Amino acid sequence: MTTAGIRNSIDKLRREIDRHNYLYHTLDQPSIPDAEYDRLMRELQALEAEHPELISADSPTQRVGSEPVAGFGTVEHTVPMLSLGNAFNDDELREFHRRVTERLELSEGDTLDYAVEPKLDGAAVSLRYEQGKLVRGATRGDGKTGEDITHNVRTIPAVPLRLRGGGYPAVLEVRGEVFMPRAGFEQFNAAAASKGEKTFVNPRNAAAGSLRQLDPRLTASRPLDIYVYSVGYVEGGEVPDRHSATLSALQEWGLKICPERRLVQGVDGCIAYYKDIGERRAGLPYDIDGVVYKVDRVDYQKELGFVSRAPRWAIAHKFPAQEELTQVNAIEFQVGRTGAITPVARLEPVFVGGVTVSNATLHNMDELSRKDVRVGDTVIVRRAGDVIPEVAQVILERRPDNTVPVAAPDTCPICGSAVSRPDGEAVARCTGGLVCSAQKTEGLKHFVSRRALDIEGLGTKLIEQLVAADRLRTAADIFTLEKDELVALDRMGEKSAENLLAAIESSKSTTLSRFLYALGIREVGEATANALADYFGRLSAVMSADQEALQQVPDVGPIVASHVVAFFTEPHNREIIDELLRLGLVWPESEPQTLPKDGVLAGKTFVLTGTLVSMTREQAKEKIMALGGKVSGSVSKKTDFLVAGDNAGSKLTKAQNLEITVLDEVQLEKILFDQ
Repeated sequence: MTTAGIRNSIDKLRREIDRHNYLYHTLDQPSIPDAEYDRLMRELQALEAEHPELISADSPTQRVGSEPVAGFGTVEHTVPMLSLGNAFNDDELREFHRRVTERLELSEGDTLDYAVEPKLDGAAVSLRYEQGKLVRGATRGDGKTGEDITHNVRTIPAVPLRLRGGGYPAVLEVRGEVFMPRAGFEQFNAAAASKGEKTFVNPRNAAAGSLRQLDPRLTASRPLDIYVYSVGYVEGGEVPDRHSATLSALQEWGLKICPERRLVQGVDGCIAYYKDIGERRAGLPYDIDGVVYKVDRVDYQKELGFVSRAPRWAIAHKFPAQEELTQVNAIEFQVGRTGAITPVARLEPVFVGGVTVSNATLHNMDELSRKDVRVGDTVIVRRAGDVIPEVAQVILERRPDNTVPVAAPDTCPICGSAVSRPDGEAVARCTGGLVCSAQKTEGLKHFVSRRALDIEGLGTKLIEQLVAADRLRTAADIFTLEKDELVALDRMGEKSAENLLAAIESSKSTTLSRFLYALGIREVGEATANALADYFGRLSAVMSADQEALQQVPDVGPIVASHVVAFFTEPHNREIIDELLRLGLVWPESEPQTLPKDGVLAGKTFVLTGTLVSMTREQAKEKIMALGGKVSGSVSKKTDFLVAGDNAGSKLTKAQNLEITVLDEVQLEKILFDQ
C-alpha cells in the first residue's frame, strides 16, 4: 500500500472511532458492540506502530501520555471563569429575577427565558480548541489563573480531541464540570479499599483529585465524565445569540451536554424545574447540589454585566443545606484584620456535607443574641456547598439547666483595647488598630491569601509564629525573610523554606488589582480593586485621587471613596507601600482612564442600548469617555443622551417618557468624530 493509501486508511479509522466515541460518550447511543470498537482501535494502533511518522496528537490512540509531567504549569484564562451567586430559597430566587427584570427594564408582560440545568458537584475546567483540535485544559483556579491539566483532560473519553463537523470558531474555549458518576465512585473506592489504598470521601473530591495527578495514566484509570455548560472565549467565528442554542451547537460539535438541561419561562418556570429535578435527584447517576439558571438571551447577558466575581445574569439555586446535630463546647471571639469581632462556636466535631466540622460562625452579636446560642447547647449545624458552616438552630429542649447567655466583650480578647460598636451597626470592633496583634496577623493573612498576593506556603500557623517572634510587623517584612530563620521555625525544613522563599519571590510579579486588594483597604473587595485598577491604570493615580475622582469609578460611592482617601492619606501606609515597591513588587501599568475635564462631552451622561453596526458598545463607551463623557448602564433623569442601536428595548421607551434626547448611530458618530 502506498503512503497516501496508508494515510487514508488511518484517517478513515480515526474518523470512524471518533464517530463511535461521540455516539457512545456524548449521545449515549452506541451503535456497535464493544468487541467491534476494540477491533477498530487495535487496527489503528497497528498501523500507527508501523508508521509512527503518521501519528498525530488528536488520534484516539494518543489520549494517555506515556510519561508523568514534572508539575502543573500556570494558565491565565482569556476570559475569567466566574463563580455564581447563590439563592437558598424561592424568595431569594424571586429577588434575583426582580433585579434582572428591573435592570433590563422589562415590563410585566415581557417574558424572560432562562436556560436551566442541574448544578453538578464536581470540578470546573476550561477546554481550549484551536482549528477544532484540543490544545489545552485548565482548572478554574482563582477564576483568572488556573493550572494546566491538558495531560489529564485528554484521558477523559467524553472530551473530544477534535471537534466534529464544521462551523465552529477558529478558537473556542468552553467551560464544563468534570465529575465522577456515583456508580464509578463506588466501584473505584471499593477497589482502592481492597488494595489498602486511599479512598475518597465523596465523588467531588475524587474528581478534583483525579485531575491533579502528575501521571495521566492514573487519571485515565478513574471513571471521569464531563458536561460542558458554557462558552468562555471565541475568536474567528461566532456562537448563537442564545445560551440554549449555543449548548445545542456545542453538542453538534461533539461536546457532551447535560441531558437534563431545559429552557423555561420566568421565575415560576425556574421554580417548577427546581422542584422536579429535586424530586428526581436521588435517582440521577451523578451528584448535584442545586440548579443553575442563566438568562438565555446573550444580548441581555451583556447588558446585565457582572458584579465582583459573578455574573448578574446567572444564579445557582442550592438544595437545602446538609445539617447535623452537635454540641457547643465553647464560644470564642475572633478579631479580624479590620478589628471586627466575630463570635465563633467551637463544636464537638461532626461530619457534615463531606467534611468534618469543628467550628461554625455566629456572624455577629445580633445573630448570637437572636439565636441565643450558649455553651453546652445542642445545635443544628448547617453546611451548604463551600459556604462556611453555621449554627442554624438551637434545640432548646436539650438545653442544660446551667447555661448562661453569652455577653459581648467590652475589651478586645487579644490586646485588651476597648471594643466599639457604632449605632446602627451589627459589627463590634477593636479600637486598638496600631497595637492589636490579631489585626496585624489577620491583615498579613489577607495580604498573602490566594486572591491577593497568593504566597503559597505562608499559612496561618507560620504567620502567627513570625508575628509572635516580632519578625513580621508589616507586609514588607515578608520580602526580607531569610532561609536560616525560616528553618529555625517549628515544622519548617530546608526544602520547605526554599519553596516558601521561591513563592515569595514569585509573588513580587503581580497585578495592580491584586495589590490594591491585598492592602486590605476597608470596603475594597476584589470587584472594587479591579474597578480602581482598570479606571486609574497606575498606583500613583489611585493614591493621589480625591473623593470626587474616585466616585467617577463605576460602583464606587462616597463611603468607599472616603475609606480609600483615608488609607492613602495615612503616612504609615504610604511608607509600607514605598518599602514594598523598593523590595521589588511590580505589575503592568496603563494610562489612567480619568475623564478629560475639558473634553467636549465633559459633564454629559450617555446610555447605550441596542446593537451598533459600525462599532461595539464597548468601543463607543471608550470614545465617549475619551471626550470626557460618562456612560451609565441605566436611564434616569440625569441621563443626557440615549444612543439607540438596532433592537433597542425598554430603555428607549423610558428615555422617551423622560424626554431625554435620543441619538441614532449616525448622530453618535457625528458627535464622536466631527470634533
